[in-house]
Amino acid sequence: MPRRRFPSPVIKRPILPDMGCLVRRLKTLMLALLLLGGSGAGTLAASPVLEGHLEQGGLVFGKTAPGTKISLDGIAVPVGADGSFLLGFDRDHGPHANLSSVTPDGHAQTETLAIALRDWQIQRVEGVPPKYVTPPADELARIQREVALKKAARPFATKTEYYESGFIWPATGRISGVFGSQRFYNGEPRKPHYGVDVAAPAGTPVVAPADGVVTLARPDMYFEGGLIFIDHGQGLISVMMHLSKVEVKAGQKVQKGEKIGAVGATGRATGPHLHWGMWWRDAHLDPALLVPPMPGK
Repeated sequence: MPRRRFPSPVIKRPILPDMGCLVRRLKTLMLALLLLGGSGAGTLAASPVLEGHLEQGGLVFGKTAPGTKISLDGIAVPVGADGSFLLGFDRDHGPHANLSSVTPDGHAQTETLAIALRDWQIQRVEGVPPKYVTPPADELARIQREVALKKAARPFATKTEYYESGFIWPATGRISGVFGSQRFYNGEPRKPHYGVDVAAPAGTPVVAPADGVVTLARPDMYFEGGLIFIDHGQGLISVMMHLSKVEVKAGQKVQKGEKIGAVGATGRATGPHLHWGMWWRDAHLDPALLVPPMPGK
C-alpha cells in the first residue's frame, strides 16, 4: 500500500526574491551574502534559508548568518560555525512549529512553520518469537542496560556537519516496512515503526548512508540484533538494525558508501532485512525522505 501524505511537504525558501532557489551546498555564496555589513546582515540572518520537508518525520536543512542563535519550539538548536543547522519533526509532531532566531547584533524574529500531517499505515507482523513481543522477566535487566547504551551513543551537538555529504540507500532491495506505520506483533499493538525496512538476502552489504562517526557498534542487542549508530552531526543519527555482521567500531569515521556490515535477521526480525532508522535529537525521522526512490522501484 503506498504512503499517503497531506500536501506541501517540501519547501525551498530564498532570502531575497531575485536570488531564486538557494542550494545549501553553495556555501561560499551563501556566506558572502550573510556576511554583508550593516543592518542588511541582520535582516538576512533573521530569515534563515530552509530546504527540506516540513512534515511529520521530515528533516529540514537550514542556513543563517554565523553566530545567530536558533531555537525550535523554545529549544536551542545547534548552529555550525558557517551558520548551518538542522530542524527535525517527529512522527507525532503537531501541525505547527515556532522557529526563532537572534542575530549577533540582537535582531530577533519568530515565525510559525506549518508542519504537514501524514496518514499512517497499519502493519501486522506475525510469527515473531514470543520473547520479543513480551520479554521474560530475566531479560529485563539486560534490556535496561542496552537502553542506557543507546542513549549514551546519541550526541546532540557534534560540531562537524558530516550530513553535508548527502545521503544514499545503505542497502537496496524490496521495501518491506515503511516509516510511521502502527505495528502489531502477533496481533498485539506495539510502538510505531520508526524506520524503513529493506528486505535483502542475508549477507548483503550494508554501507554508510552518509559521512559520519560510529558511536555504537554491537553484534547482539536484544531487540535490534546487530546494531550500528552513525553520528552525522548536530544530533542527526542513523540507526542500522538486524545486522548479521558489524564491521566497524565505536569512534571510527566512515564515509558515504563505505561498507559497515551485512544484512541479517538478528534480534526481533522474522526474515533478513535492514532496518534503517534516524533521529534528530529526540525526533524520529523518515530516512526515505532523504534519498531518491529505491533503485528499480
